[in-house]
Amino acid sequence: MLIPARMSEAEEQRWVSVMLDKLAAQESKRLLGDAELAERAARLSDQYFGGRARPTSVRWVTNQNTRWGSCTPAEGSIRLSHRLQGMPEYVVDYVLLHELAHLLVPGHGPRFWQLLEAYPRTERARGYLEGVVAADRLPHPPAARDE
Repeated sequence: MLIPARMSEAEEQRWVSVMLDKLAAQESKRLLGDAELAERAARLSDQYFGGRARPTSVRWVTNQNTRWGSCTPAEGSIRLSHRLQGMPEYVVDYVLLHELAHLLVPGHGPRFWQLLEAYPRTERARGYLEGVVAADRLPHPPAARDE
């Protein structure tokens, strides 16, 4: 990767991180179907929660524009926003783990966050999602017009 010499070390690290995330997103462009998403959730539950979180359904939805995912513990259902499709795998995994954790602990108290500490990319994934939200709030330049 070529980086302009005028960049500070902090800018360079940020730029490398952004570009690595873009590459990861390109690699995960193959969209998972609901069945594959459920299989992934089962693998993640086995790996990080000893298989204790077992959803009855895991699926993509298009009606979540303010949340990345949601869980109904009483039903055991997990829904992920379609906006996650194409994001890096570790981000989708984090959101899946977040919702799986709600099957074990309903709120966002210390026990909940303790469960997520097992996933080594929690902070990175949260930062990625915060960056997406921040970028969405930036003013977008008007689209170029062909004249």
